[in-house]
Amino acid sequence: MSPDALSTAGNQRSAFKYRPDIDGLRCVAVLSVLAFHLSPSRLSGGFVGVDVFFVISGYLISAIVFSEIADSRFSVLGFYERRVRRIFPALFAMLLVCSAIMSYFLLPTEFVEYAKSVFAATISSSNFYFWQHSGYFDAPTSNPMLHTWSLAVEEQFYILFPILLVIVRRYFPSHLRLGVILLFVASLIAGVITVRVNPTAAFYMPYTRAWELLMGTLISLKYFPRLSGKLARNIVTLMGLAMICFADLRYSPETLFPGLAALVPCLGSALIIGAGESGSSLVGTVLSWRPVVFVGLISYSLYLWHWPLIVLNSLGFSFNVSGLLPSRWGYLFVSQAASKSTILLLSFALAVISWRFVERPFRSRPKRIARGPLFALSAAVMVLLLISSAGVIYAGGFPSRFSPNAVKVASALTPPGSATLGQLGHCEITEANRSTVFQNDRCLPESTDADHYLLVGDSHAGSLKEGLAKALPDAHVELAAVWGCRPSIEGEGKPICKQMMDFLFKKYLPSHPVQALLLEARWYSSSLDELGEIAAWGQKHNVRVVIFGPVAEYDAPLPRLLAYSIMRNEPDIAQKHRLPYSPVMDATMQSLAANNWHVCYVSLYKATCQGDRCIEYADKEKKVPILSDADHLTEGGSILLTGELSHSGQLDCLKEKSNGNFIASDR
Repeated sequence: MSPDALSTAGNQRSAFKYRPDIDGLRCVAVLSVLAFHLSPSRLSGGFVGVDVFFVISGYLISAIVFSEIADSRFSVLGFYERRVRRIFPALFAMLLVCSAIMSYFLLPTEFVEYAKSVFAATISSSNFYFWQHSGYFDAPTSNPMLHTWSLAVEEQFYILFPILLVIVRRYFPSHLRLGVILLFVASLIAGVITVRVNPTAAFYMPYTRAWELLMGTLISLKYFPRLSGKLARNIVTLMGLAMICFADLRYSPETLFPGLAALVPCLGSALIIGAGESGSSLVGTVLSWRPVVFVGLISYSLYLWHWPLIVLNSLGFSFNVSGLLPSRWGYLFVSQAASKSTILLLSFALAVISWRFVERPFRSRPKRIARGPLFALSAAVMVLLLISSAGVIYAGGFPSRFSPNAVKVASALTPPGSATLGQLGHCEITEANRSTVFQNDRCLPESTDADHYLLVGDSHAGSLKEGLAKALPDAHVELAAVWGCRPSIEGEGKPICKQMMDFLFKKYLPSHPVQALLLEARWYSSSLDELGEIAAWGQKHNVRVVIFGPVAEYDAPLPRLLAYSIMRNEPDIAQKHRLPYSPVMDATMQSLAANNWHVCYVSLYKATCQGDRCIEYADKEKKVPILSDADHLTEGGSILLTGELSHSGQLDCLKEKSNGNFIASDR
């Protein structure tokens, strides 16, 4: 979000006029982001709130700077001083408090990754860090500092922005507008191209996002036409608000974003801001309502604090049932809805405190905190954060905080961002080769010397592969999996999912007979129709289809739960955090497989759980958990489960030679 999406109060020296409707627009933006992070299924496109902030930031900063240039008062050093006053105090306060809390909750490997992200956030490079380590929508709650990527994008833009202005003012004084337009077009084109080649880079890189800030700059340069009539302003601002709402409601993590898709919320923001320069409107009046404006005023601090609270909840703050919090707090997290409500209330409370006692003193009292002491204090805190982060990394996350057995269990936790995009046979799917890996049969050669099985799905299929290979030693098990892509004939969701499924069902399988097509994924109720279509496709094409069901899942990574259970000597912690999803989905899928789809169904849940107890360790003596996170099998867990399934005869349906209709296994 934009830290300059704050109040412009305190800038009375500038000729720029304060507009409460812009604070109201910030309210819309920050609430969109909060709603998306708390309930992505309800507001699937709320992440566009960041783009709204970018436009606002570009407009406010440019309007103030150009006004100073016109009055011959612009100073690069003064510009950077304002940036420091507005950005660093609240950011550093959040980093210091979160680091102290996370040192208690995070396991050693997590603490190391966290320290790396704090290091990057401190030097305004977290967008590059997360570009290299994880996608924004891939296991987002794995890092409390993920949201700082947008601050880094802005700071990188504003490091160069004043330098560009000085150069243009000195050497090309009459070409400022042309320069801004050329940069805007170049950045937009770069974003449109990059999002199709490397979506993760397009999301994080400043050169693919700069046009959003420059859109605000264009408005400040008076490129937006003046609207003399109130009717015209009402129509334009309503259109703008509708465009933002459309993106909020209709976009999703599967949307090819930013690229051209980002034009919708950005143009919507520009329409509201631009029309407001001409006069009032109905939308402007609503956005200027004092409660709405107040949320806009605290929006920077609200953005800073809400995400660490969400991550903290997933990491352990919700462990009150197990006693990780005092019992008097337990009622706050009895249900998911209560947990979200509490996060929201705490976010607002911390935002108000941060705004009142951190932001305002530094922004509005430059005489009390002069430039020299401000820079010295900022540098000191930066050095403290950098040294402490480096210390955590060097010490390996200070494993001495936990007992040796807890550390051993915790070592099984999958590091955030460690997975590739997927695996196709012996070819790893990466951002670099994703567009070519499905163009030939090199990755999935035809097997002629053994029974040939093709395992298709997402990362859950990937975690099952080693176990199946061990359980079927005389067979050839190939993996075709893209993380986040459930099996479907049409390849629903991300473009890479469609690439994968088109390759498999339209090219590879029709010309490469397999003993059986094995399906495994993180199943949802929306997956059931797609599975029915694959079952019908298998019968039509004489391909045996075998479906593997869900494993037992938890509301937090199992290695962390087990580490805490060892640390606190409470063996039931993990069982208390088991989700009710798996047994319900397992029963539904088994019934459909037997009565509707007529395919072989293998219940991983029943192999994992008996009664109200589920297997937690693949090897308890060696402290190897069965899962590497909340729902993915470790290699040991995969081998253990498939061995049990093979021993009990539940994998016999994979080995039969005939094709046709099959009854679900229920042994």
